[in-house]
Amino acid sequence: MTAMLLSAKALRKEYRTGAGFLGQMFGGSGSTVKAVDGIELRVDPGECVALVGESGSGKTTAGKLVTRLETPSGGKIVFDGVDVASLSGAALKAFRRRVQMIFQNPYESLDPRYTIGQSVIEPLELHRIGDAVSRREAAEAALGQVELRPTLRFFDRYPTDMSGGQLQRVSIARTLVLQPRLIVADEPVSMLDVSVRSGIMNLMLKLQAELGIAYLFITHDLAVARYMAQRIAVMYLGVIVEEGPADTLMTRAAHPYTRLLIAAVPDHGIGRRRERVRLKGEAAAVKEIPPGCRFHPRCPMAQDICRSQAPAAKRLADGHWAACHFADEVAALDKLSDAWH
Repeated sequence: MTAMLLSAKALRKEYRTGAGFLGQMFGGSGSTVKAVDGIELRVDPGECVALVGESGSGKTTAGKLVTRLETPSGGKIVFDGVDVASLSGAALKAFRRRVQMIFQNPYESLDPRYTIGQSVIEPLELHRIGDAVSRREAAEAALGQVELRPTLRFFDRYPTDMSGGQLQRVSIARTLVLQPRLIVADEPVSMLDVSVRSGIMNLMLKLQAELGIAYLFITHDLAVARYMAQRIAVMYLGVIVEEGPADTLMTRAAHPYTRLLIAAVPDHGIGRRRERVRLKGEAAAVKEIPPGCRFHPRCPMAQDICRSQAPAAKRLADGHWAACHFADEVAALDKLSDAWH
């Protein structure tokens, strides 16, 4: 069995919210928001795992925890056999060299005052890797890897001189220059034009095959997740409700939320822009988590047990599980969308 590259166990992130002016006057202490509430997640070497969910599901917070841009409130993050959840100082800096993050908006992730070459060299300077000559060579090589050729044509440009797709390639080059083993990609194609989305995804798949990079690919789009990932984990209100091999999950989903996400995507190709997933009802706020199954207020199959008892994870096949009281029944349905009527 392949050794895990990354394993998150019982991972939590809680935020304290203020009581407000009137609350403080009357002794209020605010409340706790559970953005990530005890998730289990693994990524193997060279694998792409997609983390899917609507806005507010906690998937971006989970990505920031994995990269240690956020400090966990509890749980473990084991990377290459070492628990990194409580690292600090030089040890944390060394970890971040091996685990990098690509953000959603390439226009905001690059300093407009820096040339493209300076932006790609900067991570090497921060980690004190090499000298000026070797840093430039590494930056030029990274730009070549993301297919910005000839590299000298792009090296002295500024972000304002480049398109969104080109800037996202630069963002990828900034991660590659540090030779990471894992890249957390947070909605890396959602803000790009339709014409360039597939090019960025195909580039990332090519780099995965050539360099053995692993990805945690965060997205709201199940079609993109299926194209990119070997496994998909579906997140709702801070917890993972279903996980499985990509093809299995897309064809035999066993959680109503997953089924409805699939039904909300009008076309499973990747060649056109989609709106954010829109389902009936609205997700509850993370500070207003309902009792029982968190999805029951929006679920067309909800019964009394769903309103009172949180479902345990039910294993359906090798590597495929769903946290639903009626997982077997859901998996057997042709179309869950019929249950709305």
